[in-house]
Amino acid sequence: MHPIIAPSILAADFANLQRDIEMINASEAEWIHVDVMDGMFVPNISFGFPVMSAVKKHAKKPLDVHLMIVDPDRYLKNFSDAGADGIIVHYEACPNLHRTVQYIKELGCRAAVALNPHTPVALLEDIIGDLDQVLIMSVNPGFGGQKFIANTYKKLHDLRELCASKGVDLLIEVDGGVDDTNIKQLAEAGANVFVAGNAVFSATDPAAMISKLKGLSTIARS
Repeated sequence: MHPIIAPSILAADFANLQRDIEMINASEAEWIHVDVMDGMFVPNISFGFPVMSAVKKHAKKPLDVHLMIVDPDRYLKNFSDAGADGIIVHYEACPNLHRTVQYIKELGCRAAVALNPHTPVALLEDIIGDLDQVLIMSVNPGFGGQKFIANTYKKLHDLRELCASKGVDLLIEVDGGVDDTNIKQLAEAGANVFVAGNAVFSATDPAAMISKLKGLSTIARS
């Protein structure tokens, strides 16, 4: 599977969001990652449906929507209607995870589950066959620019082993502190979707950084 680079617009310049979306459109990135935070599940607030709809208007690439919110079931249809191609919910926020995943699929979106750094991969054993994608958080969710948590490599390895034991082939995403110093090792550990925010948008040439990340992850997967 070819690696997927998904720049996170949480790190974009909100005063020039259309410009940054158009940069991603013209780059080698495959997806646009949209971090939605409610100030309750995580200690930060980002953006909701109006911004999502505005992004969708200009985006030429799929929107990978990461819901860091409590009781996400309330808003799944809203995010689907606003243009989400894939919807990621947190294991920790979904007491009826199977039902939530099935509803995401009914809405025609790619269904994904995210795990916080303290949540073990083994807890996905009974749901893994129903998922299209799993996101491993490599920082504690809520803020961009955090330091990468090294235990992520072990979790990616554990997830790859779980998928193999269940005969499941899905997208394995990693989010948090991903940059050109660790993306090769993350790919070698099993990740094939890479969310990069600060690494891309703090670069002198964001499109060139996306290309570099793409190249490093491709080398590791070959």
